[in-house]
Amino acid sequence: MKLILQRVLYTLPVIWLVVSIVFVLIHLVPGDPIAQMLGEGAPPADLVAVRHAYGLDAPLGTQYLRYWSGVLHGDLGRSLRYNESVTRLIVQRYPYTLQLTVASLLIAIVLSIPAGVRSALHRNRWDDRLLSVVSLFGLSFPNFALGPILILIFAIKFGWLPVSGAGSIANLVLPAITMGSALAAILTRMVRTSMLEELSQDYIRTARAKGLPERTVVYRHALRNAMIPVLTVLGLQFGALLAGAIVTEKIFSWPGIGRLTIDAISNRDYFLVQGCILAIGLTYVAVNFLTDVLYSVANPRIRL
Repeated sequence: MKLILQRVLYTLPVIWLVVSIVFVLIHLVPGDPIAQMLGEGAPPADLVAVRHAYGLDAPLGTQYLRYWSGVLHGDLGRSLRYNESVTRLIVQRYPYTLQLTVASLLIAIVLSIPAGVRSALHRNRWDDRLLSVVSLFGLSFPNFALGPILILIFAIKFGWLPVSGAGSIANLVLPAITMGSALAAILTRMVRTSMLEELSQDYIRTARAKGLPERTVVYRHALRNAMIPVLTVLGLQFGALLAGAIVTEKIFSWPGIGRLTIDAISNRDYFLVQGCILAIGLTYVAVNFLTDVLYSVANPRIRL
């Protein structure tokens, strides 16, 4: 409990920094969102009136305090494009992005842990070399290249899976593989390296000398200790998955917050861009907090 409380206290300044940076960066973007919304021929009086209605004519310090008040009350303003609450739009889209990110993460974990353990147990053998080549191949394909290739093969050529949209597990398969493949390649190398280090430790030799089954030695003792650096990578890469979702959601027409962010940027929707970036940033902070807590679960020595 003390560890969790400490992590919460460490997280509060980070949250303040994320909110402040999002506010400042959006205000540094050139152009007038109100003029974009009303069009080039809008009368100056209308520009002034709408700018006042959205509070954009107030001093920057006043806007900052109002923004913080809105964030604390769950009010991120109204979308200039959709004329709806930004919070409502994000709440509608966020579950889709979370679903896609978690599915990608599960695919990466399911593929990488067995592959990494096998590579470590068969070091420098043919299967280790084969998995190394496959990992390198997975790292070589960015999302914007792998996604269209998967669509051409599995959706257009064979017709096994839908091209785009959401609503079923079949719609989730291709975008999840697109996002999860690169992470699986990274985790495979990470698991292999960590397992090689743990398998050379004295406690592993002791466990084997005591006659414990090899499966118990590998998965219960070595893998548990090897998961500490892997958890670090998972926490960091979760944010990368959220960033990758922006491209992947656009490719597969997935109705998540990433696609909403791209549309908001295209429409110069000031408050919606601000809300989407803030939601992604706070999610990244929350995941890193959860990663710190999981450290103590994977390695009880951290609790001491």
